Amino acid sequence: MYARWYMRRHFHAIRVANAQRIPQHAERLIVFGNHASWWDPLTALLLAEAVLPGREHYAPMDETALKNYAIFKPMGFFPVENGTARGAVQLLRAGEEIFERGGALWITPESQFQDVRTRPVTFKQGLGKLMTRQGRMTCVPLGIEYTFWDERLPEVLINIGEPLEIADGTMEETQTWTNLLSYAMAATLDELALLAEARDPGGFIAILEGGGGIGGVYELWQRVKAAVTGREYHHNHGSLHKR
Repeated sequence: MYARWYMRRHFHAIRVANAQRIPQHAERLIVFGNHASWWDPLTALLLAEAVLPGREHYAPMDETALKNYAIFKPMGFFPVENGTARGAVQLLRAGEEIFERGGALWITPESQFQDVRTRPVTFKQGLGKLMTRQGRMTCVPLGIEYTFWDERLPEVLINIGEPLEIADGTMEETQTWTNLLSYAMAATLDELALLAEARDPGGFIAILEGGGGIGGVYELWQRVKAAVTGREYHHNHGSLHKR
C-alpha cells in the first residue's frame, strides 16, 4: 500500500497509546482529532486500518485541498467547503449517509492547523451541529503529535482518549456539544504530552515501523567498520544507549 510505504520513508514509527479505548462495535462512531500537520490524513488512514480493520472509514477534506491531492479520494475522503454554511450542510448530509451505511466518520473540528500545546482547544461547530441531528452515538477523541526522539526520523505519537457515549445528541445544543468535545480533546492531548515527554516506546504499540539509523556517508562508514572489526552493527541510534 502506497500510504504505508510513504510513511515508512518519512517516519521512524507510528505509535499508538490506549488503542483498547476504541469501541469495536459502536454503531454510530465518530473519531475526532486535532489537526497538527499535513500528515494527519495518512496517519488517520493507517490508524483506522490497524484498530478498526473491518469497517469503512470516511473523512471530510477541504474541497480545494482534495482537488490538489486527488489521491485521497479513493481512500474515503469527501469534499466540503471549509468554514461556510454550505460546507456545514455538506458535512451533515455526508455524516447521515455514512452512519446509515455503518461507516465510521473521522473529523478534525479545528479545521486548520493548530499546535498541540494551544489551549483552549477551539473547535468549529460543524461536528456539534451533526451531533444535534443524531440519536445515540459514540465520539472518540484522538490526539496526534509529531516529535523527535532518538532517531534521525521523527515519531508519530497517537493517543486515544476516553470515548464519549452519547445517549441522544438531539437533547443538547450545538455549542454544548462543541464545548464538551473540545474539553475532551484537551484532556487527550495533555495525556499524550506526558507520554511524549517520557520518551518511552513501551507506552505505545507500534503500528508501523520505518527508517532508523544515522543515514548518509557516516552510517556507511559505521557499517564498514563493524564488518571489519567483527562487531555487531546497531542500526537504530537509540539502541546505542541500551548496550
